[in-house]
Amino acid sequence: MKNLNFGGLCLLLGVLVLEALVAEGFNYGDALDKTLMFFEAQRSGKLPANQRVKWRGDSGLKDGYLQGVNMVGGYYDAGDHVKFGLPMAYTVTMLAWGAIDFRKEITEIDQMGNALWSIRWGTEYFMKAHTQPNVLWAQVGDGDSDHYCWERAEDMTTPRTAYKLDQNHPGSDLAGETAAALAASAIAFKPYNSSYSNLLLLHAKQLFTFADKYRGLYDDSIQNAKQFYTSSGYSDELLWAAAWLYRATDDEYFLKYVVDNAVYMGGTGWAVKEFSWDNKYAGVQILLSQILLEGRGGAYTSTLKQYQAKANYFACACLQKNDGYNIQKTPGGLMYVREWNNLQYASAAAFLLAVYSDSLSAANAKLTCPEGQVPPQALLDFARSQADYFLGKNPKSMSYLVGYGQQYPIHVHHRGSSIASIFSLQSTVECVQGFEKWYRRPEGNPNVIHGALVGGPDQNDNFSDDRSNYEQSEPTLSGCAPLVGLFSKLQSVSETAGRKFTQNVSSIHFRNVVSYQDVITNSHVSLRLIFSGNYPKKAPVPRPTTPHSYQETQRTQEPYRSQEAPVEFLHSITKTWTVGPTTYYRHRVIIKNKSEKPIKDLKLVVEGLSGSVWGLNPTQQRNTYELPQWQKVLQPGSECSFVYVQGGPQAKVTVQSYN
Repeated sequence: MKNLNFGGLCLLLGVLVLEALVAEGFNYGDALDKTLMFFEAQRSGKLPANQRVKWRGDSGLKDGYLQGVNMVGGYYDAGDHVKFGLPMAYTVTMLAWGAIDFRKEITEIDQMGNALWSIRWGTEYFMKAHTQPNVLWAQVGDGDSDHYCWERAEDMTTPRTAYKLDQNHPGSDLAGETAAALAASAIAFKPYNSSYSNLLLLHAKQLFTFADKYRGLYDDSIQNAKQFYTSSGYSDELLWAAAWLYRATDDEYFLKYVVDNAVYMGGTGWAVKEFSWDNKYAGVQILLSQILLEGRGGAYTSTLKQYQAKANYFACACLQKNDGYNIQKTPGGLMYVREWNNLQYASAAAFLLAVYSDSLSAANAKLTCPEGQVPPQALLDFARSQADYFLGKNPKSMSYLVGYGQQYPIHVHHRGSSIASIFSLQSTVECVQGFEKWYRRPEGNPNVIHGALVGGPDQNDNFSDDRSNYEQSEPTLSGCAPLVGLFSKLQSVSETAGRKFTQNVSSIHFRNVVSYQDVITNSHVSLRLIFSGNYPKKAPVPRPTTPHSYQETQRTQEPYRSQEAPVEFLHSITKTWTVGPTTYYRHRVIIKNKSEKPIKDLKLVVEGLSGSVWGLNPTQQRNTYELPQWQKVLQPGSECSFVYVQGGPQAKVTVQSYN
C-alpha cells in the first residue's frame, strides 16, 4: 500500500496551481475594457474631452441638417459610416442589459462609468431622433454611396441623408427595438440618475405606442436599408419592447400584453436557435423566464411557463442536449449560424446563457432539457467556452478581439482603422484615393481598433486576415455589445474562483492517504487528477507570484528549420513565473508549412519536455506527438501552434515523419 506523502502532495498542488493558471490565462477584465473602447471608436458627432481613442476626431457634425433635424451623434454601424437604427438600438439594449444584470460585477472592476457612457451615447441620439410621439428618424447615410467610398469619418463626402418613420411610413420593428433600448437604459440609469431614467421611460412608452398602433416593417418604409439590414418581422420586437417596459415600470399592462399576444405574435410558438439584431425571440423568452423565476408571474404564470419552455429549447440547443435539434458548432467548438459575421451570434448566445445561468442559480432551479436536467453552471460553461474561443482558445490560436492577446487580426475591414489618423495625416483622404492608397495596401492597419470583435472564422474554423474579406474581418456594434455583460460576469467568476482556490489550498491539513483524488476547478480549467505513490520530498512547488514578479513577454528566438521537412518552428516565451530559485516558462511553438504542398499526418519528436503540453496529441511512441484530429492536414503557408510549460531550457522539436 503506497502513501502520498507531504512533499508529494505539495508538488501535486503546485502543479495544479501552475497548470490551472497557465492553461488559458484569459484576462476578461482587460477584454471588457477594450470592448468598451470599441464603442468610443465608433462614435459619431462631437467627441468629448475624455475620449480614449485618440486617433478619432469629430465627424458627422451636420447629420440631418438638410432635413431640418439634429441627428448629430450616435454610432457608426461597422466598418462603414452609416447610422443604421435597428442594429444600433439592439446594441444599446444589450449594453443596458449587461449593465443591469451584471451591475455588481461591472462596478467591482470599476467600469460602470464607461459602460453607462456607452449606453448614453446611444440614448441621447435616440431621443434627438424621436422628435414627435409618432416620428422616429431611423437612419443617417446611404449604404450604397457610403460603401463606394473608402474614407475616414472625419473626411466624409458621401450624402448624409436622414430617413424617418411616421404614421404613413411605419416601422414597428425599429420603433419597438428603440423603445426596448430606452426602457432597458432607464433601468440601468435609475440608481445613478433617476430624472434621466424617467425621461428615457417617457420616450420608450411613446415609441412603443407608435410601434404597436402603426404596424409595418421599417425596411418597407426605408427601402435602401433592405439590402443591409432586412427585417424578418416586427412581432418579436413588440413583445421585446413590452417585456422591457414591464421590467422598467412593473406596470401590469405590459405583462398582459406579452401574455395576450403570446400565440399571435409567436412568443410561445417560435422555438429558435439564434438571437440577434433581427430575431429577438430567445431574448424575449429568457427575459420573461426571469420574471417567472423571480416568482412574479402571478395570474400569468401558465403562459410564462410556455415562454420558458421555448427559452429552455434555445439553451438546450446551445448545450447540445436538445434531442438532436442543436446548434451547429465548428470543430473547434464555436457556435456557427451563418457565414457573414458569425461571431455576433455566438456572442449574443453566450450572453443569454450567462444571464439565464444566474437566474436559474438564484432560483435554485435547473435547466430542463429533453436529455435530462442540467445545472446552471453548464450554461455558464458554454458562455465561457465561446468567450475563450473569441480570445484565443481556438484552432488558430487567434484572438478575434482586436488588440487583445498576442495574435489578432491586423487587416480589419474598417475605414477609420485602416487609414492614418486625421491628426497624423491632416490632408483629406478622398473617396477613391482611400481605396487606392489604403484599402489595398498589404500592411496592417495603422490604427488598432481595440475591442473590435471581427466577423470571425468559417464553419471549419478557418480565418483569413484580409481587409477585403468583410464577412470575416469586419466588426459590428451588434457583435460587440453582448461582450460587456459577458466579460464582466466571467471576470467576476474568475476572481471568486481564484479566492476560493487559495483559501482551499491554505486550509488543507496534510496527512498520509492511501490514494488522493480531487477535483480542482477555477475559472479557466477543470482538472481531475488521480495519484498514488511517493514523490521527491524536495520538489519545487510552483505557485502564482505577486503582480510585481509576474511577467508577460513575447521573446521570439530565431526559427528552427527542420532539414528533413519543409516545416518551420518558431519558438517564443509568452509568460514566466519565478518560484524561489526556479523560473517556469510558458513556451509557444508555431508550426508553419513553408512548402507549396499540403503536409499530412505530421509527427513530431519533442525532446527535453518536462512539463505539460497543450495542442498536441501523444502517440504510443515515447516523446512522439501528432497534430489534433482537426489539424491533420497543414496547408501550404498555414500554421498551427502548441504550448508547453516547464522550467529550464526549451524543448527540442524535430519532425519524425509526414506525408
